[in-house]
Amino acid sequence: MGEHIIKLPDVGEGVAEAELVEWHVKVGDLVREDTVLAAVMTDKATVEIPSPVDGEILWLGAEIGDTVAIGSPIVRLKVAGEGNVKAAEAAPKAETPAKSAEAKPEPAPSAPKAVPKPPEAPKVAAASKASRPASVSGAPRAQREKPLASPAVRLRAREAGIDLRQVGGSGPAGRISHEDIDAFVARGPQVARATGLAQKDGVEDIKVVGLRRKIAEKMSLAKSRIPHITYVEEIDVTALEELRATLNKEKRGAKGTERPKLTLLPFLMRAMVKAIAEQPNLNALFDDDAGIIRQHEGIHIGIAAQTPNGLVVPVVKHAEARDLWDCAAEVNRLADAAKTGTATREELSGSTITITSLGAMGGVATTPVINYPEVAIVGVNKMMVRPVWDGTQFIPRKMMNLSSSFDHRVIDGWDAAVFVQRIKALLETPALIFVD
Repeated sequence: MGEHIIKLPDVGEGVAEAELVEWHVKVGDLVREDTVLAAVMTDKATVEIPSPVDGEILWLGAEIGDTVAIGSPIVRLKVAGEGNVKAAEAAPKAETPAKSAEAKPEPAPSAPKAVPKPPEAPKVAAASKASRPASVSGAPRAQREKPLASPAVRLRAREAGIDLRQVGGSGPAGRISHEDIDAFVARGPQVARATGLAQKDGVEDIKVVGLRRKIAEKMSLAKSRIPHITYVEEIDVTALEELRATLNKEKRGAKGTERPKLTLLPFLMRAMVKAIAEQPNLNALFDDDAGIIRQHEGIHIGIAAQTPNGLVVPVVKHAEARDLWDCAAEVNRLADAAKTGTATREELSGSTITITSLGAMGGVATTPVINYPEVAIVGVNKMMVRPVWDGTQFIPRKMMNLSSSFDHRVIDGWDAAVFVQRIKALLETPALIFVD
């Protein structure tokens, strides 16, 4: 038997390090070739790390949230054959796990000279949880010990006002099951049995890692550096909605190809392309450290999208060269990739201006945060039928607000208003979108 070290591979051009966001294995697990071991994140792209060999996990070299350098060892396995680690090299390599600098591994335990054992300290949270002795059913946990339970069990306990630290787990490693909850309630206070109401005193510390940490850093940078000005304008989209419904009846194009269903976004994208042609300073990135505004000819529109893991911004590249249906098809493709977590780093970067929309929950008005280092973001609010005075009477019209934010260091209020008013004119008279 031998040992095999897996190092963090190159996960993207120019990337020197990545954040470990998920372990799929723990110490003692048997894995086969191509088994996914971990997931790491660079910028906003998540990359899975597979095992190149069959073996048993001996050591994990980082914890969730750690930043790991490319080429650093992250997993050590016991494998059949010689492996890729010589016996003489095993001990010193094991003592320098790929963890953040503040981690302090315990001394390596005694082991046979031929194949020294790796240290036990650098185990990830999942492994350390598994190594805890099982709690005796009915015995409460230590105040700071986080109980093991499935999401369904946690939800039930939260709704019933039960502190899981007071519940003994009968499962492996003290895992709490629904039966343990039943037993706790049966012997608990009468008020818990009768009403399900109980005082809640627990506090759970949640480490900010992965995409949520990236979002927090980006938003903090944008708000600390950019003096935002937000301009809200009302748009009558009645004619646009009638045109959209008519165009969606045409399932196929002139060449017989199937057309994607049109939403509001492709129309807004084409309107923005026309407005930017008249005000190219809106399609720019501001490098405030260098004091340079980088004005782009290509219009790369970021589409802020909510995913199960958080907010990401896939980018429709060269919107100026795409027609209405091409814009719609690319938005659909990128949205699917973002939601399934398969969007590449290139698809999630490179935007020069951004659209943000909450769809039906868009609210009456919002104050969008600019996608730093861009200088503008266009926010779409929800569409509503409202009475509008036409000079003689009130008539029902489909109305929608655009809430757009601008970097006031670069974009004056007048220029912001001209930009939004141009978009308004194009959306209210949508035939103009098709006129060159």
